[in-house]
Amino acid sequence: MKRKRTKQRGARQRGLALFALVAFLAGVNGAGVVRAQSVNQVLEEVKFEQRINQPLPRELEFRDEAGRTVQLGNYFGKRPVILALVYYECPMLCTFVLNGLTKALKPLSFDPGRQFDVVVVSFNPAETPALAAEKKALYLREYARPRTAGGWHFLTGDADAIAALTKAAGFHYLYDAASKQYAHASGVIVVTPEGKLFRYFYGIEYAPRDLRLALVEASANKLGTVVDQVLLFCFHYDPQTGKYGVLITNVIRLAGTGTVLALVVFILAALRRERLGHAAPAGSHGQPGRGA
Repeated sequence: MKRKRTKQRGARQRGLALFALVAFLAGVNGAGVVRAQSVNQVLEEVKFEQRINQPLPRELEFRDEAGRTVQLGNYFGKRPVILALVYYECPMLCTFVLNGLTKALKPLSFDPGRQFDVVVVSFNPAETPALAAEKKALYLREYARPRTAGGWHFLTGDADAIAALTKAAGFHYLYDAASKQYAHASGVIVVTPEGKLFRYFYGIEYAPRDLRLALVEASANKLGTVVDQVLLFCFHYDPQTGKYGVLITNVIRLAGTGTVLALVVFILAALRRERLGHAAPAGSHGQPGRGA
């Protein structure tokens, strides 16, 4: 079983790296080949390394979309955070990541700035707050909930802060100087209010149900409803796939409990009908009429 899981992990990481490589090659100008890195190097180094329950360095300083100096820790302490590591001038993959995240958030009743925050950080140290502000405006229009603007944060930073954050998050990428583009993995991370890495979601499309369940769990069940708790009883996060899957043993247990409860309700209802049936004839006999 352990060997099978290791193979699955390796296949997943290779798949992510291949996806990043395809996107990278598609964006390379000129002859369409990687000049600075070999294909094998990209496959080996471009990946997401899960570091669940590890803390992010909250003291790191970045610049927000208004150009103000902020600490990463400013966005933690109250509610869960969805962290996206991208760069704003990415010709393809990063746009897909942010599009997929926005699409997945739309069906949720949770709002950025109230139940959670979205923190997007550029890993290109050459990018500016002006670019970050453009991206924020774009995705606020796409999300179409203007009141949530305070919950979306688009940051830029210097090379040292970026290196420390990406290392802590397990996000590995490569830069090709010839094409001036990055080869990188794709995905988003749900982080707890305390700043600990909690759930990784890979690719460019994310299930709204998975994001909601991750936010509920990351909040230590302060968010959500009874329905969410039932779903979390039946669905379990699988680090190998980066998705929530059905936990069949709990489903069977829940179904068994439901069957027992239904049987108890049926018996109680039957006993009540029986008591009412016995009581009705006794109550229907009036007192004998008196003669005039």
